[in-house]
Amino acid sequence: MSKASLYSAKGVKGQGTNLPKNFNEKENLVLLAQAIRVYEWGMHPGLAKTKTRGEVAISKIKIWRQKGTGRARHGARSAPIFVGGGVTHGPTGVKRKLTLPRKMRNKALNIALSQKAKEGKIVVVNNLASLVKTKEASALIAKIADKEKFNKGEKFTFALSSENKGAILALRNIKNVSVLRYTDLNAYSVYFGGIIVVDSEALSSKSEGKSKSEIKDKKSGKKVTQERKNK
Repeated sequence: MSKASLYSAKGVKGQGTNLPKNFNEKENLVLLAQAIRVYEWGMHPGLAKTKTRGEVAISKIKIWRQKGTGRARHGARSAPIFVGGGVTHGPTGVKRKLTLPRKMRNKALNIALSQKAKEGKIVVVNNLASLVKTKEASALIAKIADKEKFNKGEKFTFALSSENKGAILALRNIKNVSVLRYTDLNAYSVYFGGIIVVDSEALSSKSEGKSKSEIKDKKSGKKVTQERKNK
């Protein structure tokens, strides 16, 4: 079972903590590379477009007569062979969408988390909700980097629980720091996220990221959605 260093919001190091089972996924670099490519493709705007010979702003009349000139026969100046003409088989501005099944996405995420755990680049922090000021958050990052002996200027990614998402206000203006919900982690954000700082409440909450739970009405037998109460 993988372990990670445990810190308080003040930067005090405690005993190591055991990570969940999904941090011990078997290595599959082919699947991880496939998932990263899908996420990279999704971030690309795909707006590149070239004009065809029918779209360029140039005369469409035949440039010289078909026979008798001694030159090759041609049509309009808009032909791709001429400078200023259209482009053949260029990008059309239609983005090709790549997708990945949910089970493969989850497995790729677990593989990325397992790699980070093996490299010692996952840190768990207690009581992140107490971070109110950017100065406090910067001090926490500096203490973690110093005690774990991370490289100077290393990127940090904070994965917050739904209850502690208010800490984003203290973290969002710090250089080389990304903040997102634990349930929004994906293979790309973990692999390129540098040091992953995980909120301890996100690991302990089994229903993390779910705002509603389904229950069955005893009388009718139908499923009814009920708002989950914040603790």
